[in-house]
Amino acid sequence: MPSNLPKGFSHRFLKLFHILEAILLVAITLATIAAMISEFVHVYVNREIKLTDILLMFIYLEVLAMVQQFITHGKIPVRYPIYIAIMAIARYITLGMKELDGIFVVWLSLAAFILAAATLIIRIGHHYWPYEVVTDPSKNQPED
Repeated sequence: MPSNLPKGFSHRFLKLFHILEAILLVAITLATIAAMISEFVHVYVNREIKLTDILLMFIYLEVLAMVQQFITHGKIPVRYPIYIAIMAIARYITLGMKELDGIFVVWLSLAAFILAAATLIIRIGHHYWPYEVVTDPSKNQPED
């Protein structure tokens, strides 16, 4: 559905929006890299690598992968935030295993399983029902 806003306003607004988007992507990338460096320093100072540290680094890696996907393709596949959520749940369980109630661990595990199943369903859905490529009849070529 086309916009009813004046084209001059829409163009300026979109340009400003893209600049803001780029600034925020750079900020997210820098913050993630700073957090990774901080985690590496923490591991180096303590001279001990724990499973929670590794899971946290995987979370940082997934955030960077999301930024890369957004920059490359202009969109983020829904599975990337799901991966982050699964890692966060795994880290939470690992970090507080001794203090957590048994039934709460079961609920968290069920939540991680549901997220993993959702990812599997999404992947299967993309395999059997891929997105259709919309073509522009005037160009006779697929649109990006």
